[in-house]
Amino acid sequence: MQFTDFSLDKRLLDSLKHMGISTPTEIQQQALPIALAGKDLMASSKTGSGKTLAFLLPAMQRIISSRPLSKKDPRVLILLPTRELAQQVYGQLRLLVANTQYKAISVLGGENFNDQAKALSRDPHFIVATPGRIADHLQQRHLFLNGLELLILDEADRMLDLGFAEQLKAINVAADHKRRQTLMFSATLDHDSINDIATTLLNNPSHVAIGASYAEHKDIEQKVFFADHLDHKQALLSHILKQPEHKQTIVFTATRADTDRLATLLAEQGFSTAALSGDLKQSARNQIMDQFSRGQQQVLITTDVASRGLDLVNVSLVVNFDMPKFAEEYVHRIGRTGRAGAKGVAISFVGPKDWQNFLQVQTFLRKNFNFSTIDGLPAKFSGLSAKADKAVGHKVAAKAKAKTKAKSAVKAKAAPKRDKRFITGVDIGDAPMRRKAKPTAIVEQDIFDKNSQDLDD
Repeated sequence: MQFTDFSLDKRLLDSLKHMGISTPTEIQQQALPIALAGKDLMASSKTGSGKTLAFLLPAMQRIISSRPLSKKDPRVLILLPTRELAQQVYGQLRLLVANTQYKAISVLGGENFNDQAKALSRDPHFIVATPGRIADHLQQRHLFLNGLELLILDEADRMLDLGFAEQLKAINVAADHKRRQTLMFSATLDHDSINDIATTLLNNPSHVAIGASYAEHKDIEQKVFFADHLDHKQALLSHILKQPEHKQTIVFTATRADTDRLATLLAEQGFSTAALSGDLKQSARNQIMDQFSRGQQQVLITTDVASRGLDLVNVSLVVNFDMPKFAEEYVHRIGRTGRAGAKGVAISFVGPKDWQNFLQVQTFLRKNFNFSTIDGLPAKFSGLSAKADKAVGHKVAAKAKAKTKAKSAVKAKAAPKRDKRFITGVDIGDAPMRRKAKPTAIVEQDIFDKNSQDLDD
């Protein structure tokens, strides 16, 4: 099957040819007919499967071939969970809108709010955005979605993980009309949260699922190493990065602080490194990603902010310095390599603190890993027994319970309960509370007589 089989506009076919793309991927083959027919769609596929074009091509075809519902409102809104992923999608969209009269803008968190408001006032046809920032502009009435024709949600599961459910609902309400089409792409369609939000956003959607989320990526070789502690992990990482066969490497850590610390350490060892985390300003993040994509750094140290969607063709190695908290994120992390038919390697370090997360990954992938070793860097740690796992679980639960109890105690101390006995007049303590005697009728009469006498005088 070729793209010419979908009756796409000649300008789109020319753009695809210019991009060197001729044959649709499996997700594109199944999603395009549904989306081009104007139906709502829920789709899932593994990372690197080409789903970006599976929604950009129908969006472009709709804009080209039909009249707008409104002359001022945007016609297509594409929502993504992170700024990096949004920028990548925006870059592909710009290639498609080139040499056409259609305008596309990006509206991302961390960028100048007033500049975005000005760009929105110029009536763009396409908006690529993060949910939080679009919700802010809606609240400020910088844009209206009454005439929105196509709402696209990419990495919907990640958006829900990041807490954007309320913003998605607000956007849905702002563009709630019968002629709107909605396309939702997610890593998995099995989660209750995805199904709940889909019930709200989509109307009788068709479903497409290409490969199970736990299916093994044939182009990625996965290796796992035991690690005793932090220093051991760092020694393993240094040894691996010195191997000449790797082009560029992405190293995933658990926290933002770890990215800076590890980047500094590797730089001292002579590696060209960059650190990327969510607390950086957008301009700094853009610069880091641009430099890394151009090959100016050998190693990118990052949190899960770079785990999804980024298409970096020269990345041949991914290292999980810390195992991810969520098993699904493991799949997205290692998917930064082995893209577009290229071969890649994914290495994970598993220490005592990573053990529980590692077991969750094994369960999710339905795979038992064999551990590798490096000469001169053996590990004493070899996993925790079921009994130890249970003890660790009890310890974590006890800490959580103690923390909750402490919070409750602080709350109780900060806001003491009001003693209602004072209101009801019940005697408490050594000194009884006595009610004030009411004035007698004689006193009231005397006062009345006195007042009358004063008036008479």
